[in-house]
Amino acid sequence: MDFPRVIAAPMAGGPSTPALVNAVEFGFIALGTCSVDQAREWLAECEPPFGANLFVPQPKPLPDDVLTVAGHLGKEVPDVASDYAEKFALVLDAAPAVVSSTFGCFTEEEIAQLHAAGSEAWATVTNPAEIAEAERRGVDGVIVQGPRAGGHRGSWSQHDEPDQRALEELLALVDGPAIAAGGVRGPEDVAKLGVPVACGTAFLLADEAGTSEHNRELLRSDAPAVVSRAFSGRWASGVETAFTRAHPDLPPTYPYLRPMTKDNDYCLVGADRGELMAAPAREIEQMLTSSPSEAMFEA
Repeated sequence: MDFPRVIAAPMAGGPSTPALVNAVEFGFIALGTCSVDQAREWLAECEPPFGANLFVPQPKPLPDDVLTVAGHLGKEVPDVASDYAEKFALVLDAAPAVVSSTFGCFTEEEIAQLHAAGSEAWATVTNPAEIAEAERRGVDGVIVQGPRAGGHRGSWSQHDEPDQRALEELLALVDGPAIAAGGVRGPEDVAKLGVPVACGTAFLLADEAGTSEHNRELLRSDAPAVVSRAFSGRWASGVETAFTRAHPDLPPTYPYLRPMTKDNDYCLVGADRGELMAAPAREIEQMLTSSPSEAMFEA
């Protein structure tokens, strides 16, 4: 499909809401961490055209790593189960314009199922190998995530170190349609990339975002962003906390870590966020799509 210049990226864990998706020209509802019942409700509330994002199941971390971290934190190992199959069935029924994957790529059979339902299949990619494999499987396009992106790194293996290639370098490797993600804060970033951009951090303080009041205060603070496994057991970029400072070298333990640390501050955001715009999502979208000179004049 033809995307607008700016897309509201999926932000799992609260910020993405149907109200935010419906307020912009095109947005993704994030289904990676919500319950199946919540996913069903959100899909029904989103107005077409929109996209939906799923977290692809992945091999579990090493049991010894999980036990070691649980023992260190004085916690029991939580019971985690994948609800991916149920959510995939929901998106087939809802048939949003686009269904994207994070932490992996849809199988060729799943891509065919999405096409039969009337949805395009896209994959989040972070390095050359992922770009090549996603294109080989026949996705309709890729969401190229650069190193300055907020939230979880979309790397397909949680054991991999995050790729540090610049977003522009990765985009040059894509043969087909692409969406750029990571580090877009203003219209000058949108203009220079030359492809549609997925913005998450820029919409975190939108009126329609589900960002909690506590996290809104954290985002307004001068606390820096840090890329760490201490948020969830997977590499992610978020506001630095006492816990991230105290645990800089945790092993990959996603999805077990977050249930063991649910009382800790957890505010994912991209690098160099600056002063985020707090306004209706439509106004943020208009700021991002204005010419750089217009944005400077308005500021």
